[in-house]
Amino acid sequence: MRRTLTVVFAWVAAVLLAGCGTAATSGGTASGPPAVKSLILATTTSTQDSGLLDELLPAFTRDSGWQVKTLAVGSGQAIELGRRGEADALLVHSPAAETEFMAEGSAGSRRLVMHNDFVLVGPQADPADVKGTSSAEAMKKIEAAKVVFISRGDDSGTHAKEKGLWSKAGVTPDGSWYQSTGQGMGETLRVASEKAGYTLSDRATYLAQRGTLALDVLSEGDPGLLNVYHVIEMTKKAGDLVQPDGAKAFADWIVGPSAQRLIGEFGRAKFGQPLFTPDAGKDESTLGE
Repeated sequence: MRRTLTVVFAWVAAVLLAGCGTAATSGGTASGPPAVKSLILATTTSTQDSGLLDELLPAFTRDSGWQVKTLAVGSGQAIELGRRGEADALLVHSPAAETEFMAEGSAGSRRLVMHNDFVLVGPQADPADVKGTSSAEAMKKIEAAKVVFISRGDDSGTHAKEKGLWSKAGVTPDGSWYQSTGQGMGETLRVASEKAGYTLSDRATYLAQRGTLALDVLSEGDPGLLNVYHVIEMTKKAGDLVQPDGAKAFADWIVGPSAQRLIGEFGRAKFGQPLFTPDAGKDESTLGE
């Protein structure tokens, strides 16, 4: 049903544009609207909250003719949408969950796209005294001080990384100080800021929203904080409505030179540094070196 509505909305938009005198050039005829090619991309909230999708998707549509309906959720939810055949392509950052999913056999190729890193952020006062410590040591100090920590709690790639950090620190977060939003990165950062708490964020979303937050980066740079994104193409094995041609078009494009250039430049003008590092074609084991 979602796919049908997407196509209908796109068709109506095409008709309205034609009525305003815009020429239809992608398969249109004198007797009807242009053919609409529309795919569903399930991706993470970080790619949306950072503004990266606003940069990439219009360029993809211009280059390919494919319109994109975006479902921005946690990586776990994005993978589940793929599993149910409700998305054509996935852009996610939860490597362990992705590997398990690929083993199920309903997906096609999985390719490396880009990376950035995770950072532990918190109030400038730093009541748990974690500034400059390793991520594991920071988590131990936060738990010992019982200072507010805001978790996404949404089965996202960030949530998976956070759980891994608690495990590495050898502590189990529990109690009123440990709170979950069940929402995306942008909203979780806002809540952490309002409550003067700590949280784990991808660097891109934090930098994109830093001006609205009372949060500083307090722990960063650990090799274990690498945040790697892959694109996964879905196949008809996941469901009859999956469009493998759309999935391939998007995956080929995002690992291609045009998209990789856009990724490498995104954020440089505004923040003085790119928010993501393009990685297509690289040996993943060398990332972060």
